Amino acid sequence: MPARRHPGSRRIAEPGSRGVSPVDVVSLGEPLYELNRQPDGNWLTGFGGDTLNVAIAAARLGATAAYVTRLGDDIFAEELRALMQRESIDISAVAQDRGAPTGLYFVTHGPSGHVFTYRRSGSAASRMTPADLDPMLIASARFLHASGISQAISASAAETVAAAIAMARRAGVRVSYDTNFRPRLWEAAKARPVIETAAAHACILKTSVEDAEALYGMTDPAAIGRHFLGLGASAVIITRGKDGAALVTRGGVEHVPVRKVAAVDATGAGDAFTGALLAQLARGHTVSAAARFANAAAGLSTLAYGAIAPLPRRPAVEAFLAGAD
Repeated sequence: MPARRHPGSRRIAEPGSRGVSPVDVVSLGEPLYELNRQPDGNWLTGFGGDTLNVAIAAARLGATAAYVTRLGDDIFAEELRALMQRESIDISAVAQDRGAPTGLYFVTHGPSGHVFTYRRSGSAASRMTPADLDPMLIASARFLHASGISQAISASAAETVAAAIAMARRAGVRVSYDTNFRPRLWEAAKARPVIETAAAHACILKTSVEDAEALYGMTDPAAIGRHFLGLGASAVIITRGKDGAALVTRGGVEHVPVRKVAAVDATGAGDAFTGALLAQLARGHTVSAAARFANAAAGLSTLAYGAIAPLPRRPAVEAFLAGAD
């Protein structure tokens, strides 16, 4: 029986899409159209959305990636779809919803860093349901990736993430999960049980010191890691901005140092880290080696404005790690 969808939505199936051929990363969430304020006051257009950033970061580093979402029937959706095609993202599981808009966000910059302002209420992606999922696509993946933002945008989106994780677990697919807590989307008390349920199934759990402090009042990476390991996660990575990252497993805590860069915009740096991490894991690297590569990729992603445009390709990351110019 075909999957049920919202009235006015339809599946976008592109010629030559991989269908159920093996894929390294299947990412699930909300893509967004980006407007990034420049030093001269003008707005630079671009694209973002945490799980889309992850998919494209992985693809630019040689992984195969597919994306699961809904887009509206508007110019922003057209441009996002064209972006995914250019980046070789499988969009066979992207649906078009004629009854809802594509989400937007604005990035401004100040002394405390970047600030996000969203226009995403009632977006097409927020109307995702478990019926939008393709179990065969998920079963074909090495990793399923989702985030707290994927869950926070609506109750039906949270149900979709839970259903996707259950499908992945039944198929033996490893789950990658990023807490990505956004207080403007939901309160910590509501977010905690939803995040923890997903975290319990994560092979790779990525969080940040900022997220852990907002959710639990924790700032010590070892304590943060132990908390999520106790829930059931296999490996926990805590990003710490200029202080690098910490990898916590049942074998202990490892500090992952950062390489200094002349950062101008950290938008999407955490997603660049996750995408690079998954690309390396898909190649068979250990999580420790993958985290070091991912830290370098995240640093390079801050050298220009926007979430997606600065995401690096493999030669640039390898040269940076080697100390080349």
